[in-house]
Amino acid sequence: MKKHSFDEFTTKPEIYGSGERFLQLAIEATLDIGNRLIADLNLGEVNWYRDIPILMEKSGYVDSQLKEQWIRMIGFRNTLVHDYLEIDRKIVYTILQNNLDDIVKLKKIFAQFL
Repeated sequence: MKKHSFDEFTTKPEIYGSGERFLQLAIEATLDIGNRLIADLNLGEVNWYRDIPILMEKSGYVDSQLKEQWIRMIGFRNTLVHDYLEIDRKIVYTILQNNLDDIVKLKKIFAQFL
């Protein structure tokens, strides 16, 4: 997505649609893996998505800053899934251009368990 200009991203449905979908899938993958780790390591009970980063922080696997970012990601994932008519493409573009580091950090944490 980095190769696309803002104008191109916001005016071509095949580009912004794939960007939004892949971002949603990336966030959901962090939730699936986090949930699996919590179950495998018996770290607690997950009732809501936000329980995953909270339990991962409580168990020392993520720091408080990454926990907070992860909770924000979950909120944005909910927007992508449920409020798709209200999505601000400028925010999606900015995230895809500048804010994927938190997903990379989570990936490195998860890789420790492979």
